[in-house]
Amino acid sequence: MRAIALSLTVLASASAHAQVAPGTDPAADLRTGKSFIPTPVFSEEEDRKLLALFEGLRVADSTDGMDAVGLPNVGLMDPEIRPLWKDAKNYRHRFIGIAVTARYVPTNRAQAGKLPTKQYDDWAGEWYDKLSPEPFEAVLRKGSALVIDDAEHADVGSIGSYNILSWRLHGAVGVVTDQTSRDLDEIESVNRPIVCGGVLVIPGDVIVADGDGVLVIPRAHAEAVARYARKIIEGDKEARRELYRKLGLPPDPSIR
Repeated sequence: MRAIALSLTVLASASAHAQVAPGTDPAADLRTGKSFIPTPVFSEEEDRKLLALFEGLRVADSTDGMDAVGLPNVGLMDPEIRPLWKDAKNYRHRFIGIAVTARYVPTNRAQAGKLPTKQYDDWAGEWYDKLSPEPFEAVLRKGSALVIDDAEHADVGSIGSYNILSWRLHGAVGVVTDQTSRDLDEIESVNRPIVCGGVLVIPGDVIVADGDGVLVIPRAHAEAVARYARKIIEGDKEARRELYRKLGLPPDPSIR
């Protein structure tokens, strides 16, 4: 408590001595909204090279890599965020991508109520076109992993079969969200830092997702994490190949 009080005193003292030009408002930019975590920008080629380092790596290997670079218990999303389906044969539910983020907030606008069909269709069309669009689609490219911070406790969602196919057409490899599927929210930001599953996600971070969950790897540590994770998975595969041989089991994709 004393440390907090001292910090507040120092801040107050600094503010008192700050030089402010006459007629200016130092809080003006805050009143219009300010993002304190900048959004880094990387080229598609930089993304491609980074993703190549993670090819074939699992969440388990990557969390070992996070431990090795000094980030234990960091980046792993809430276990409630898990695959909607699993392919136990070829593991097609796994994906690794570069984060593109979007944030939706609950609407505070009234619903349409009972309207004639034509008027309701017009109302719904305007809602989707103007209040709940998908401007992030323009940012998606090959290797993108779309991460959506949605209205967690509302009975809504922002994902459906049509837009998933459209995002895939733009190059997205997977979607992570803390909500369900469908659309009734208003979009607030695109490619800004968000929180999903209790984890900070900054655009450009590496997303590793499989049956064990979803891991967010900070871009600045991604190469070191991948190097260590690669050592882990190769050692694991070598050991399990010998066990498969002794047990008489045919090779499968997990040991190749």
